[in-house]
Amino acid sequence: MQTLVEDFLQYLRHERGQSDNTAKTYAALLGKFTAWAAQQNLTDWQSVELKHLMAFLQHERARPLADEPKESTKRLSGESVYLEIAALRSFYKFAENEKLLPANIAENLSLPRRWKRLPKALSNEEINKLLEPENPETPENLCDQAILELAYASGLRLSELKNLRLEQLHLDAGFINVIGKGNKERVVPVGRKAVAALNRYIEAGRPKLVTPKSPANVFLTKRGTPFASVTLWLHIKNRVKRAGIERNITPHMLRHSFATHLLEHGADLRVIQELLGHASIGTTEIYTHVTGSRLREIHRKFHPRA
Repeated sequence: MQTLVEDFLQYLRHERGQSDNTAKTYAALLGKFTAWAAQQNLTDWQSVELKHLMAFLQHERARPLADEPKESTKRLSGESVYLEIAALRSFYKFAENEKLLPANIAENLSLPRRWKRLPKALSNEEINKLLEPENPETPENLCDQAILELAYASGLRLSELKNLRLEQLHLDAGFINVIGKGNKERVVPVGRKAVAALNRYIEAGRPKLVTPKSPANVFLTKRGTPFASVTLWLHIKNRVKRAGIERNITPHMLRHSFATHLLEHGADLRVIQELLGHASIGTTEIYTHVTGSRLREIHRKFHPRA
């Protein structure tokens, strides 16, 4: 069974151009099913029927969570079940198209309603606190400063920040080339403060972090290596704490703040879609709900008859 899963993952990486993170997520989700199938003495995909997929999903909904105490009543979230069904449907669609399986039995699995979580953004005051330069200057905090300024100025994903290379920077012209999801390239403008922070880091910080084995990644750890996603996020979280911001900050919050603040100041939704690298305008439209609630709050606070 695992061989067919590997074929699917290769297809995701090389034909669909999906990121390593996406492939790892699908590998983990399908790995759960193949492990469960082995316990049911299902040794190949030809033996799997719709009733087995349904039984697996029922098992997943009912099982205790691995990282919770035994007495916990918490169960798998609807979002997680949604992802498992989506993974099975994608796998079966691929297998049917490639004539590896005779039928797509997973197409009969209905996806549960997926509630859209409204993205949380930092306030202007929190952004100002977070972007206040730290003293004394060190190569590490110059790197952190450049990362934060660029993340907020251009709305980059965490993966796009860690993979950004020197040849993608065009700071004199005020823009960068970004390789986003599915290896799609987009051009993103960079504000003057982010340009200044990047230039300062490249001139005074990065040369002290570089080793003979360092790649051309813009942002480097103190060992001269590229950041792993977890390490980069820990750097940002530690900076948040030092700035005195007590809220729980998630990896996407700077990106959400970038989009929300642009929309609040009158930017066109299609432009924001292009800047964020969203394939569908529907993904970007979630920000209209955020700014709508913000506008209502301002109206209630300041209008004499609100």
